[in-house]
Amino acid sequence: MKKSPSLLVATVAHLALLTGLSAATAPAAFPPNPEGRAWLAGEHHIHSRYSVGYDNSTNPPTPQIGPPEGEPYPIPMNAAMARYFGLSWMVSTDHGGPNHSKVNFEKAYPELLLSRAAVPEVIQFYGMELNPPQADHASLIIPHSPHERQMLFDIESGYDKNEAWPKDPNRDTEEKMVEALKYMNTLSPLPVVIANHPSRSAGGLGAYGQDQPHEFRNWNDAAPKVAVGMEGAPGHQANAINPDGSIDPTGQRGGYRNFPTMGGYDQMSARLGGVWDSLLGEGRRWSITADSDSHVNWRDGGSDFWPGEYTKTYVFAAKNHDDILDGIRNGRIFVTTGNLISELYVTASAGGKEAGIGESLQLTGRTDLKVTIRLRDPSGNNPRGENPKVARVDLIVGDITGPVAERHTDTNPTTRVVRRFTSSDWTSDGEYLTMTHTLSNADRSCYIRVRGTNTSELEPEPDPKEEDPWSDLWFYSNAVFVNLR
Repeated sequence: MKKSPSLLVATVAHLALLTGLSAATAPAAFPPNPEGRAWLAGEHHIHSRYSVGYDNSTNPPTPQIGPPEGEPYPIPMNAAMARYFGLSWMVSTDHGGPNHSKVNFEKAYPELLLSRAAVPEVIQFYGMELNPPQADHASLIIPHSPHERQMLFDIESGYDKNEAWPKDPNRDTEEKMVEALKYMNTLSPLPVVIANHPSRSAGGLGAYGQDQPHEFRNWNDAAPKVAVGMEGAPGHQANAINPDGSIDPTGQRGGYRNFPTMGGYDQMSARLGGVWDSLLGEGRRWSITADSDSHVNWRDGGSDFWPGEYTKTYVFAAKNHDDILDGIRNGRIFVTTGNLISELYVTASAGGKEAGIGESLQLTGRTDLKVTIRLRDPSGNNPRGENPKVARVDLIVGDITGPVAERHTDTNPTTRVVRRFTSSDWTSDGEYLTMTHTLSNADRSCYIRVRGTNTSELEPEPDPKEEDPWSDLWFYSNAVFVNLR
């Protein structure tokens, strides 16, 4: 049962807003870089009171802002809590519905402007959780510009499948989503679309629901710089935590009822050689993110963490709207749960050239490819009051073989773990851990990605009910691409 925010939570948010209180300090990047970029934590999937309920006794249904039908938190409160938990950027993403484009235009946007002024330390994007035609949900991130308000209104009013009243079945087809992305691809500057909780409706492992692998291929083909990825670690991770902090024996992480998350991650990302690897194996720039999907905090009887409290999406960027969005668009991203790590550098080098996360290395002929992984395992406590330690780091490689013959393909059989690092395999320099591996005589194009955990699981296992999310932590890098000619 959802409840309104508690006095305690409201007070903490108010103090954070007034005093600049912070539960986490963003560390400086290592090494420094000439663009002024650093690893900036943030997230793109946060709901406010403008994720409205509806009075269906009227025609059309009347939007109901705030409890008991809608969500409780104002946008500035979300921003204050994001700052408290160490975020540098966020996107406000409210649900669409009948005529919701007017709610965003007339109500949510003015409050976002107030939030930007009240919490300037957090770079705040305008956006929404789109109801994509013939799909589940997606975060729509609008570039910061003088016409951001109108851009979102035009997209939502024209393409959100739940916007029309009465409902229009012609708005809910795969073709309509491709049309929407092609339209977005004409805009300047370009927005970004990221599929949310892609397997929450799946019936089993590999039995996908509303989001199918062929749809993501169609999205990416229609607008490769707009449709750029999917949530790896979905929200609602506090679904098994009661308001008093005890564990609910019926709670399932992420609200994944039919087939669970795996180490807190969606099966499309967590399954080695699965959907994500299949897309990367085509050479697609398809990234994963991690988000709270914050509606109602677990302390208030909800199933959610505050933005940044448990999941973080780190983007390597300068602290401004344009470069953060550029980092998201181009995959300069790693994700983590439980503050397991706070920096991650993965570089592939050969012949005097090198590339990092989200970049491509262009090489000619057979070569020895050196991979260097450097991460920061912070010494401070996370919001749970614990200091989890990295137990293992996996180096994962998959071949890039080009477009698949069947659009519904969801596997890449070339994907493999080429090295598992433990504490005996890395060197320590304070909070930084460094490890290297050489891929000898590399003779084909490939992608390289990294994951790590505080557990002993060799592969992320399906998450049982009653699992404490803080006990099962993972981080994932996005890909480094190596193109051999």
